[in-house]
Amino acid sequence: MKKTNAARLLDSQKIPYELIPYEVEENDLGAQHVADQLHEDIQQVFKTLVLRGDRSGYFVCVIPGAEEVDLKKAAKISGNKKCDLIPMKGLLPLTGYIRGGCSPIGMKKAFPTYLHETAMLFGHIYVSAGVRGLQFKISPQHLIQASRATVCSLTVE
Repeated sequence: MKKTNAARLLDSQKIPYELIPYEVEENDLGAQHVADQLHEDIQQVFKTLVLRGDRSGYFVCVIPGAEEVDLKKAAKISGNKKCDLIPMKGLLPLTGYIRGGCSPIGMKKAFPTYLHETAMLFGHIYVSAGVRGLQFKISPQHLIQASRATVCSLTVE
């Protein structure tokens, strides 16, 4: 299995993780498909979203796969009045990642990162390892260490 840039970054920081491959379905890049492939609870499979705030610029939200980001909460926690998800065509040039393979670790630039608080309920969670078909199995604490994430409430209730 080829190591991704995100995996090499974790290695350089001596942060433990496992690389878990899964079958990619081009017509279904959603987190539920990933959870099904991994035989894991969708609440443990997190997706990485990139947003742009009206004051702070770009930032990252990592939330459970079945949830929806609450833009008001995300704006407030990131010091903005309002924010929106970036357009899909802007993802690769900004982060170096494509949809379905966007990792909160190893983006072209280190953006402020926010991790939804439910991650702390689990011994490990899954996030993209930087390519479609590969997930990190990582403890929330190690993800926080690697991404310098702030833990907070980010989803629609």
